[in-house]
Amino acid sequence: MKEVMAFIRMNKMNETKEALSAIGLSSFTARKVMGRGKGMVDVTVLDGARAGAPEAISQLGQGLRLIPKRAITMIVQDDKVEEIAQTIIKINQTGKPGDGKIFVMPVMDAIKIRTGESGEMVIDNPEDS
Repeated sequence: MKEVMAFIRMNKMNETKEALSAIGLSSFTARKVMGRGKGMVDVTVLDGARAGAPEAISQLGQGLRLIPKRAITMIVQDDKVEEIAQTIIKINQTGKPGDGKIFVMPVMDAIKIRTGESGEMVIDNPEDS
């Protein structure tokens, strides 16, 4: 089993959710987060400044800012990781800084609290939520 964690743009959440559902992934957790990558420039402020927005122009040079993102976390079987990663990339890749990141980590076990069952059988089984 693997944990797949993706950080994506806020405006891509619904499209990502629909794409993951279309490939059969029904279980994941999403939350609002604030963060930044290693880039030194907030591209949303630059875009606003280029468009002449006074609010954006006033923020130029004020240092590093945290940017709203969505974090999506899912526990999946090993053989689904590549398809999930490619689906997330397909929806979220714009070619501009801030497209996000995907992290894949090993999961040692999963235990269903209600029944005490463990192992891969407890993840993403639509018949038994």
